Amino acid sequence: MSRPLRVGIVGGGIGGVALSRALTLRGIENHVFERASAFGEVGAGVQVTPNAVKVLKALGLGDDLKRVGFLPQAMVGRNWRSGRELFRTPLKESCPQIYGAEFYHVHRADLHAILSQHLADGKGATLGTHCTGVRTEGEMAVATLSDGSEYEADLIVGADGVRSVVRDALFGTESAQFTGHMCWRALVPVDRHPLKFVSPDAAFWMGPHGHLVTYYVNGGAAVNIVAVNESRNWVEESWNVRSSREELTKAYEGWHPDVIELFSRTQDVYKWGLFDRDPMPAWSKGRVTLLGDAAHPMLPFLSQGAAMAIEDGYVLGAALEHYGRDIGAALQAYEAERRPRTSRVQLEARERGKTYHLPSPWAQFKRDLLYRWRELINPNAVGIQANWVYIYDATTCAQRFGRQALAA
Repeated sequence: MSRPLRVGIVGGGIGGVALSRALTLRGIENHVFERASAFGEVGAGVQVTPNAVKVLKALGLGDDLKRVGFLPQAMVGRNWRSGRELFRTPLKESCPQIYGAEFYHVHRADLHAILSQHLADGKGATLGTHCTGVRTEGEMAVATLSDGSEYEADLIVGADGVRSVVRDALFGTESAQFTGHMCWRALVPVDRHPLKFVSPDAAFWMGPHGHLVTYYVNGGAAVNIVAVNESRNWVEESWNVRSSREELTKAYEGWHPDVIELFSRTQDVYKWGLFDRDPMPAWSKGRVTLLGDAAHPMLPFLSQGAAMAIEDGYVLGAALEHYGRDIGAALQAYEAERRPRTSRVQLEARERGKTYHLPSPWAQFKRDLLYRWRELINPNAVGIQANWVYIYDATTCAQRFGRQALAA
């Protein structure tokens, strides 16, 4: 009797625990190795768009998501100075009808907690250790760990983020390029929801050389701020660099009073530099592959970093169930399904950064006129043109595996 399939997962972030849950529900043995001494995520919000919600429901987390999430009324574009609406796209009522799932705003820690609850008893995960190398030996993959031990599995998955040790081991070290953008994040507690100066929407404030996104999380108990501004100064590629309310406010001098009022209520403010990488031509070597930011780090302008990692986890789990011990076929199907999609998201997110930051009033006028024209044609068309992102359904991937094999 052959032993069960075994998978080692390097990295216990959102992508790693999403894969772990997908595998566990399919009866596939797996173990997560996480550098941090405890599970948890940074204090920030995440937009869980309909494409990711479909996967979370398939993973049995629909009720949990409803409990921790916030349903925005609409996606609204606003002028940086006047606050004038550039577009308004309904979300709360229309997303389930058009895309087959809701659009949620969630605190990142809450999302991680519901995805990792199957690991809550300590089984299936080793914390406080990190991977120092990976290799394929015959029909096994081996991860070398910082405590000197090794873990053998049928497959090792690098879900270890933008500074992936696994990616470097497979393909060599390649430095990311600083984009000239820096980003601030902060959470503002809300005593009484909603605040008069923050509508219950996903609000995109667009200005010259910068933009700002605000939305409620924690069921409306806090407002999440993501502020991106062009900068010549290099900033670390890290989410944990401390900034200040004063630095954030200075970068948005002259913006609408509602924005400045929101900034005045921030407490802990963090900043990081946005670094970009081109899509990779392959993610796998031997019995080792990549997932999430390790495979396709992307700029945040389509709000798809977490969503793509969740999709990756589901598809890889489905491929391993479908192909069983034929790891090569499973990885081929996984990449065939995922690389074209994530590559497009990476490249289009890069373009959105340009659209949001148009420097001249004339360029902004033409962009805003196009927004209005599209809205007249289809009131449900998403202002940031992400309809193609949201309509995708990773949970139907198994139906495509057979067609991929025939095409090959």
